[in-house]
Amino acid sequence: MILKTPYTPLDMDFLIKKHFATLLVLVIMGAAGCARPERKGDSDDGVEGLPNILWLVAEDLSPVIAPFGDSTIVTPHLSRLAEEGVRYTNVYSICGVCSPSRSALATGMYPTRIGSHHMQIGNIPPAMKSNPAIMNFIRQYMPEGLDPYEVVPPPYVKMHSEYLRELGYYCSNNAKEDYQFAPSPFSWDESSATAHWRNREEGQPFFAVFNFMITHESRIWMKAQDSLWVDADLEVPIPSYLPDTEISRKDIRRMYSNVAEMDHRVGELLQQLEADGELENTIIFWYTDHGGPLPRQKRLLYDSGLKVPMIIRFPGSNGAGSVDDQMISFIDFLPSIISLAGIDPPEYLDGKAFLGKYKATKERHFIHAAADRFDEHADMIRGVRNERFKYLRNYNPQKGYYLPLSFREQMALMQEMLQMRDAGTLDEIESLWFRSSKPEEELFDCINDPEELYNLADDPQYAEILSELRAECSRWMEEVDDKGFVNEHEMVKQFWPGRIQPVTSDPSLQEEAEKIIAISTDEAGSYLGYQLVEDGDTLSSQWEIYTEPVKLKNQQQLYAIAHRKGYLPSQIVKWD
Repeated sequence: MILKTPYTPLDMDFLIKKHFATLLVLVIMGAAGCARPERKGDSDDGVEGLPNILWLVAEDLSPVIAPFGDSTIVTPHLSRLAEEGVRYTNVYSICGVCSPSRSALATGMYPTRIGSHHMQIGNIPPAMKSNPAIMNFIRQYMPEGLDPYEVVPPPYVKMHSEYLRELGYYCSNNAKEDYQFAPSPFSWDESSATAHWRNREEGQPFFAVFNFMITHESRIWMKAQDSLWVDADLEVPIPSYLPDTEISRKDIRRMYSNVAEMDHRVGELLQQLEADGELENTIIFWYTDHGGPLPRQKRLLYDSGLKVPMIIRFPGSNGAGSVDDQMISFIDFLPSIISLAGIDPPEYLDGKAFLGKYKATKERHFIHAAADRFDEHADMIRGVRNERFKYLRNYNPQKGYYLPLSFREQMALMQEMLQMRDAGTLDEIESLWFRSSKPEEELFDCINDPEELYNLADDPQYAEILSELRAECSRWMEEVDDKGFVNEHEMVKQFWPGRIQPVTSDPSLQEEAEKIIAISTDEAGSYLGYQLVEDGDTLSSQWEIYTEPVKLKNQQQLYAIAHRKGYLPSQIVKWD
């Protein structure tokens, strides 16, 4: 007998925070692991069997730590990671802001290919959509007439955690998601503020993600009155594109203070890993989700918005203290971690593995990036970078670079710069960001001009490299069928016909043999989860990810659910 129950979120806690400290959408849903693989055999990365993978992800941060040449403050735990690991010096986000970047990290796909390129689309869980105050708040940061929505990726797209859960990993996320779509109820074993590898079964390999909000742009003004982790009179470097004022020094000092606090939290997790005896079974990634939090950094396609520091510590300190300068894009992260787990990355992925059994034989020659709508204002810029030069194509040259975003204008330094702009007291370099228009093409020598201040596009000496990068930009945009040319209102109609979020079709259950139940779906892109519930017990928030027919024991009931990304989950179907 099959019974259907209307879908309601199960034990989901929604912490809403959008643009302010009090509003960030975190969908907290979890699932229990599937069959556990044994740890046996040898690994190319120093672990017998499947390695644990730990991601330590800081927000809004350029390479401003000692292992990458900035000795302003001491970061003992990151320095230890660098001494025992490998420093990657040419790592780039695909956008200078978090949601598109995290979409790329989670899917291995360019946001401009799957439609997740706008920041932010405001996807929120159904339980919140009935709250007028929340909806009205979010609408003010979206184009007029457009409600919050979710991206609907192509049906073949899977998240990094889904690949690893199917292999038997315990996958935990603490706690930011922000993929431009809600994960399935079974994308993670646990995604919450308490998610931890310690909640797994004994001996189970894990993929654990910890996100450090402390270095986020908003913490520069939100923590402005807090006690500092660094000397209140610390001398700090000031980029030439920012004014050298006391307000500037104070906000930059706060940025370094937040870095010091983040470093402390990294140290706490490393201590826990050692205490659990898992340090030498674990590949540790530390990186940031895009470039720095200061004006003319975040949201832009300059290196200050795209280039991030990354350290990877391998078991046994393999490669300790070395430097790897190959070019790496965020779209390469998913294929790399599944390669480390012995999975051959599928052809549909935009990225290529730079680690593991299926490491690509050729290194990257280009990094690609895009900037589109940021909150209430839109632009369209595409970028290509090789090891030395950066090419930018501006599709709205009539617009200046600076976008008046109310969120960013809470920063004291941003307020001061606007006042100085209006008073005409910014110098020539500081004023570049506030130009009323911009050229159609820009070319920068990122080695000799790391702040990207001097446009070489009109210099005949650089005509050949300009032509090469121009052609590469066009080739890439055509290859990904760049969605930047699609009106966002029309794109939402394609995702959600009638602008109504589709509902995933219910899964089908069939008894293949006595008490062996197969779960299936005819809907492309729909993934399946299930729970086995003892007689008298109730459903929990944790769902197994379905990989093979399920064997029922006496007094067990089987519940199944289906979900396609961007859709609402199906009803829960019961086999009794």
